[in-house]
Order: sequence, then C-alpha cells, then structure tokens
Amino acid sequence: MSEPARARLVVSGMVQGVAYRASACSEAERLGLTGWIRNLPDGRVEALAEGPRARVESLVAWCWRGPPLARVSDVEVTWTAAQGDLGGFRITR
Repeated sequence: MSEPARARLVVSGMVQGVAYRASACSEAERLGLTGWIRNLPDGRVEALAEGPRARVESLVAWCWRGPPLARVSDVEVTWTAAQGDLGGFRITR
C-alpha cells in the first residue's frame, strides 16, 4: 500500500449538470477514499480526496475522464500531507 496523501482537485469544463459529482463520489468510494466533492459557483467542481497515494492518483485520472456526458478541459491538483480527519466520501454544497 502506498503512503497516504491528500489532494485538492478543481475540475474545469462541462462538469455541472452531467452527474459528475455523483459519479466521482461512487468512484472515490470504490477506491476506498475519504473526502468530499462540490460544485463551485463558476461552473467548476472542487474535490478533496484522501487515502493511499496510488488510489488518489487513480481518482485524479478518473477525474480527467469523468462520466460519459462530461467534457473535462482541466484538472488542477494540489497535493498535501494526509490529515486523517475525513470520514467517508460525500457530496457537499
């Protein structure tokens, strides 16, 4: 298992109104990650994910694809040390 890590992701493109958050939440849960995902007022989506670095990297790769109707143009990723303060993975507002 890889070292724990935390990543903040900001996803740009056509990512609202296409089930992006729900699909990302399902993927994060499948990967066993903790954190949250939400829409931003400017049309982007922001997420915070924590878990084994390799699994967080898998979520980042998924975020570039997204669900079938999404059109992702960019994924900004900021890596920080894991803090262990997140429980489950949820959609927030």
